[in-house]
Amino acid sequence: MTRLDALSAIYARLENRIVVTIMGAVAAELQSLGHRPNFFYLQHAMGLASSIGLGIALSRPERQVIVFDGDGSILMNLGGLTTLARYRPRNLVHVVFDNESLLSVGGFPTATATGTDLAGIAQAAGVPRTAAVTTLDAFTRAFEEALGAGELTTIVAKVEAVGPAAYVTDLALLENRFQFARHLRG
Repeated sequence: MTRLDALSAIYARLENRIVVTIMGAVAAELQSLGHRPNFFYLQHAMGLASSIGLGIALSRPERQVIVFDGDGSILMNLGGLTTLARYRPRNLVHVVFDNESLLSVGGFPTATATGTDLAGIAQAAGVPRTAAVTTLDAFTRAFEEALGAGELTTIVAKVEAVGPAAYVTDLALLENRFQFARHLRG
């Protein structure tokens, strides 16, 4: 399964939800499917997508928040999982695309390439619902279940280590920031 295939499979379900992505391939591939004002492409802040998503989920409990993360990013801020588990926002779905690589900075292997289990870490941190998936069907099923669960969920999706041609979005960072803020207020 590729990350782009996974994002394409659930893209329609993102329309009325708040979406935060980590930098690099996830942001570039999501934007390639079509930008929406409810998408925030977090740039230059590796490891903080779950923290941003948590803040939004807590401040806007009536809205469902989806965070798209990467294995390198979550490994850079493992404390984010314990903080998510502490506050347990019922409106947050945290998807971690695990390609076992720091793809956007040269493809260096992450700890998941040698056996680190991110879903196991999330579960041990206290995240109430976790899933590890390796196929597109399993991913879409886990994502749909998470949307309907009304409980903090982390889904770790093993994906191929392939990326887009470029790792940046063509939307100006400030424009994305202001557009997303307007969306949150509206």
